[in-house]
Order: sequence, then C-alpha cells, then structure tokens
Amino acid sequence: QDGAACTLKSEILIRLGRHSHLVPVVFGSVSPRDILVGAVPLILPTVRKPELPAGMVPSKLTFSRGFWLVIKEDGHMVTARQEPRLVLVSITCEGDRLILEAPGMDQLALPSKLPFSNKLHDCRIFGMDIKGRDCGDQAAQWFTSFLKTEAFRLVQFEKHMKGRPSREIFSTVVPNYQVAYPDCCPIMILSEASLADLNTRLEKKVKMDQFRPNIVVTGCDAFEEDTWDELLIGNVEMKKVLSCPRCILTTVDPDTGVIDRKEPLETLKSYRLCDPSEKKIYKSSPLFGIYYSVEKIGSLKVGDPVYRMVE
Repeated sequence: QDGAACTLKSEILIRLGRHSHLVPVVFGSVSPRDILVGAVPLILPTVRKPELPAGMVPSKLTFSRGFWLVIKEDGHMVTARQEPRLVLVSITCEGDRLILEAPGMDQLALPSKLPFSNKLHDCRIFGMDIKGRDCGDQAAQWFTSFLKTEAFRLVQFEKHMKGRPSREIFSTVVPNYQVAYPDCCPIMILSEASLADLNTRLEKKVKMDQFRPNIVVTGCDAFEEDTWDELLIGNVEMKKVLSCPRCILTTVDPDTGVIDRKEPLETLKSYRLCDPSEKKIYKSSPLFGIYYSVEKIGSLKVGDPVYRMVE
C-alpha cells in the first residue's frame, strides 16, 4: 500500500507504479516510508511467446536473457539484426522441455538439460568469446530450414560456463559482473507511457514487442524510468547500469519479421539522443529503456508495485 512501512535495509522506497509486463527468457537504506512509482501489468518474452502471469528473475550472472543463442557454423552469433525472421520464433518451456515453434515449421521439442557429450562451441559475441553447448543436429536443421540463408546451429549457455566480463562491453560505466548471451544486461525496463509518447510522433504506431523489454511498467510518466537508479519489484532488487542504446533491430516488425531499417529508429533519433557528455558511451544511438543488473535474486509477478529505493 502507498505509504506502508518497509524494513528493507534502511532505504526509503518510492512507489513508481505497477509492473505491467514481464519477459521470461527463452526466451539504500529503508526508512519507515515507501513511495510507489509504478506497477507491472504484463510479462513479455524476449522472443515471441504468450503473455505470462508471473515470472522469476534469475541470478546476477544475467542468465535471464541468454540461455540460448543461434550461431553460424564458425561460431559467430546471429540475431534478428542479421536474420529478422528470428523474431517469429516462439519459445516456451514445458516441464523439462524447450518447445520451439515458427510459421510453416513443425514444433520442435528439445531437452532443457543437454547431454554432456554434446559438443562445446567457441562462440563470438561482439568480438568477445564465450562457450555454448550444441543443442544437436535436429535443432540446427530446424533453424537452417526456417531461415533458408545458410547453415545455423543452436547453443545453450550453462551456469558453470564463464560469462563475458561486463567491463569489456561498456568499460566506462558498468559494474564488474558476467554476461552470458545478452547484449549487455539481464533486465531492460521500459514504461507504457514512454511507448505512448513515441507513438504520438509516428505515422505508424509500434508495439512494445518491437523494443523487447523484460519488464514493462505502467502508472508513471513518460521517460520517468530514466531517473530510476535502484528498484525493488517483488523481492527482487535491481540496479541501473545504463540507458539502452537503440539499433536497427527496433525496425523489425515483430509480427511479420520484416525489417524497415528506418522507423521507429529515425524518430527516436530526433528527440532521444544522449547528452553530449555521454557521446563516448552511446555515440549516435537514441536511448529508449533502461538496463538493470539483478542485485538480489528473487521472484516477481504481474501487478507487483515497482519501488524506487533511495537513501
């Protein structure tokens, strides 16, 4: 409740709104006051997937957006930047199985835990090396048949594997933790109000899916998330790493897999560029959404209040 007493460390909690969306993968000192800033109305996947009522946030090693990766045969990563139709792949978990679906393809079921005998690949993500265990020839053929451009393989990141050092990704601003297959961080938060603001400037409106946030917040002002440093949702504590610099992937239609290469990226560039003092970090990329690290693991669900922790 608004104004309810809290006993988390000794920080003030500021209620921002409600948690509206969650994206599961496959996809300081609390005083007697809390301030609500938002809430979570929905949980979204990083790939196409039905909306879920609740989600779990994994450990600080950022496994949450990076268990699986499509690679070329030479180990280089493949994303929807290179193969836009990847956004049409639906991934769900059923028990101990991973279920893959895509238009025109038979459903593919894979074990969530791969045989230790499966080959380990040396994968390449933005010039950095990381391991991945091969998901087998059946998965490789499935992606190769669907994308129809060259041979691909699917690999899985396992918790015992070493992630990429975050400081080598954005050396000037991020803390020292490990990143598996995500670009930068396990969590990316965006508000419904920010998307609504963008859509007032576009001739053709875009969906939240186009920006692939893990968590969508409602009940706050547009771009208010730019000001949130430390958050509490459910019993998960998160810390801001940096703003999300946007690229050509935002121009891929999540319903068709067709890349536009222009909008909404061009419109974002017209009013969401970084401060000149931050150009070394973000260059000419517009900023839309905020990356977070998970500081205290736990669980969260749709409808949870979103609290900003302040000293």
